[in-house]
Amino acid sequence: MRLAFVGLGLLLLGAVALATGVLPPADAAAIGARVWPILLFAVAVTVVAELADAAGVFAAVAERLARLARGHGWLLWMLVVLLAVAATVFLSLDTTAVLLTPVVVLLARHHGYPPLPFALTTVWLANTGSLLLPVSNLTNLLAEHALGFSDPGRFAALMALPALVAIVVPCLVIAIVFRRVLGTRYEPVAAEDPHDRVLFWVAAGVLAVLIPALVSGVPVWIPATAAALVLVAAFAWRDRRRLRPGLVPWGLLLFASGLFLVVGSAHALGLTELLGAVTGTGDSVGALLRMSASGAVGANLVNNLPAYLALEPLADSPARVAALLVGVNAGPLVTPWASLAVLLWHDRLRALDVDLSWRRYLLLGLVAAPLTVVLATLTLPLALVA
Repeated sequence: MRLAFVGLGLLLLGAVALATGVLPPADAAAIGARVWPILLFAVAVTVVAELADAAGVFAAVAERLARLARGHGWLLWMLVVLLAVAATVFLSLDTTAVLLTPVVVLLARHHGYPPLPFALTTVWLANTGSLLLPVSNLTNLLAEHALGFSDPGRFAALMALPALVAIVVPCLVIAIVFRRVLGTRYEPVAAEDPHDRVLFWVAAGVLAVLIPALVSGVPVWIPATAAALVLVAAFAWRDRRRLRPGLVPWGLLLFASGLFLVVGSAHALGLTELLGAVTGTGDSVGALLRMSASGAVGANLVNNLPAYLALEPLADSPARVAALLVGVNAGPLVTPWASLAVLLWHDRLRALDVDLSWRRYLLLGLVAAPLTVVLATLTLPLALVA
């Protein structure tokens, strides 16, 4: 609800900018043409993830991982890492932060572990694990447009090395900090059956078809929308009470729409020139580090989406776009508002009665974020050569 109010405020500012001529109508129309497929994808994949979660797909996968780990805490945590990475890469970071977090928190509690290392794994990997594919993050979809790529494979080839580093480094930090907890054993607990097997298998089948479709080169809003319509129809048939207006991420829609207009207006007023003094120019290692650091600092100051939009005009080469993505995707690990995923994740933790000190979160993030951003950025020259 708070996000929706912020979004309405941003939309109002954008309307004022449009009415006063600060944002020319042609620029506003260009923004709309660019972002509607991205926002439609965001809505559709959110509906798919919510209904798949309601059908019990994520819980069933997590419980099977617990059986596969055979009582070894380290192995259970590493399997959760793989699940979080897969969910983030193919179904976007919000799926991991919002839907997978409750699953792994309950999984940890059922097997006698404190939830914090598992919950921290989901929120950090929701951010840092979102570098590999365009569909992993709204910033990536925007960057794909800026790069002019139509093949997800080209995007993945550019981001593969920094994406790998951005996954490994935060996991190493968690492994070191929580090594004693994760080094214990547990007794596997019997999994609960899905409440409706038909819905479970329909949702599982939809996800199985959707994931390869998202990397096929077809505009991602098309398979995501089709998948959402199939699941809505299935739930209308089997469990209509699950279909509610709240399935649509209204707050995100309002926030993103208003944000695009406001940042577009700011660029018209000279924001690009102002930020250019901070980010520098060129593709040298030092210049790329300046760009990624600018993205990370901007994300932690205001939020990763406006930070990306503000800095995108200065990312005038594939290397600089990649560095900016490293900053705004892997950097938002320090402040609570650095990404929407963190705020949504914390709401889920409160609903689950998980006690988290923001001070502890900040201190851990101050260790993980700089290491991740710097080391991931340093791989970019190798990625560009490859």
